[in-house]
Amino acid sequence: MPFILKKYKAVKGKKIQLLLLQELGLSASFSQRMMSRHRIFDEQQVPYKNSQLVRDDHIYIAEFEGHTRGLKPLLTFKEFALFDKPSHLMIHPNSKNTKYSLLDEIRYHFGEKANQAHRIDAETSGLLLLGLEDKAVKILADMFEQKEYKKSYLALVEGELKNDVKIDKAITKEGKKIGVRMKVCQEEEGKSSLTYIKPIEYCKKKNITLVEALPHTGRQHQIRVHLYSIGHRIVGDPIYGVNDDIVEEYLSKTLNKDIRIKETGSSRLWLHANYLEFTYKKVRYKIFSKNKDIYKTFEA
Repeated sequence: MPFILKKYKAVKGKKIQLLLLQELGLSASFSQRMMSRHRIFDEQQVPYKNSQLVRDDHIYIAEFEGHTRGLKPLLTFKEFALFDKPSHLMIHPNSKNTKYSLLDEIRYHFGEKANQAHRIDAETSGLLLLGLEDKAVKILADMFEQKEYKKSYLALVEGELKNDVKIDKAITKEGKKIGVRMKVCQEEEGKSSLTYIKPIEYCKKKNITLVEALPHTGRQHQIRVHLYSIGHRIVGDPIYGVNDDIVEEYLSKTLNKDIRIKETGSSRLWLHANYLEFTYKKVRYKIFSKNKDIYKTFEA
């Protein structure tokens, strides 16, 4: 269990925020984060709210303690680092019962102040950038928010793709019933979205093409939706190009592995964040992933 309930001596009657900062010496950012996530409790396990007075002689904080399963950072610099995230690994725990996430490795290797600067889907593998302290996290997160970077992906797609393709199609949510599924639509109905697709090599035996995808915008599931919209679904995609029953079973984590392979062609989504280019403190970084699984699968 990554969440550990830690007990701290408290000053009864003191405002909870002042206790955290003055008596326990916790940072303002950490204290605010714990309060906003309702992870600070009294002796009856009732969470404190902002500005409340301490009710007991002790408080309890549900702190995240990372552990490792052997995943090491790809590269480490003074103020930031990168992981080559495997497929099926979520970045953050989605509940206190989550046994393992990339955050475990981040905190295990770099401590409490380290955090990711952006997100990629749990099933998408590849480069994940993180800051090693609060200031670096904010700078890098703002960089992604302002799209001041270049990123490319590798994907295995169904069918033969012969020529470069510019996919300029707006994207919107398909409907609440389908959960996170998106669809292409008319420009006035959704958010404008642009992806460039470059074929690298075609495997006639498997009838799949290895492609490079360069998203110019950053919409949810953009590459997956755009490739599906031109008839080249990503191999292993359990959301696009399958019937609604498969989607709902996948989202509820009840989809049988063999059924998924039969319906989608693989037990994982073959989308990999392969390249990241950005500037940090006037230095330009160009980083490639070392993950070769997508090539091995293509050539096997």
